[in-house]
Amino acid sequence: MMNALPPLHNGHAPFTLQQLFRVALYAYEEWDSELTEPIVTHEGRVIPISFVFEAMRECTDIVPANIVGAVTERLTKPWEGEGPLDQMTFSTAARVMRVLVRKRLLANGTPDIVALSTRASEAEPRE
Repeated sequence: MMNALPPLHNGHAPFTLQQLFRVALYAYEEWDSELTEPIVTHEGRVIPISFVFEAMRECTDIVPANIVGAVTERLTKPWEGEGPLDQMTFSTAARVMRVLVRKRLLANGTPDIVALSTRASEAEPRE
């Protein structure tokens, strides 16, 4: 399902993927007590938010300030980056959000879909 999302180009995400990241972040913010992971849609496909965060793990683009705040306010420890907060990359934000989704899923007793799909794809022989 990860291939349903636009690919990165030399570490840069297309604008549509950056927008989808923002939508996934808002979906996380609205995630109440449901056991299942929130979903977003992209080009008519339903995608779990963890897939969006996973797709952005290698993105070197700088995160807009409003997204930085939305990510860092969820941290239990103060943000300690190598640069100022306004220099957070989507890669860092995606990794933080991916961990937060994983923690929520584990607390709810639901499986980690991305981890399961990653393990399955690693087990498949490559051509």
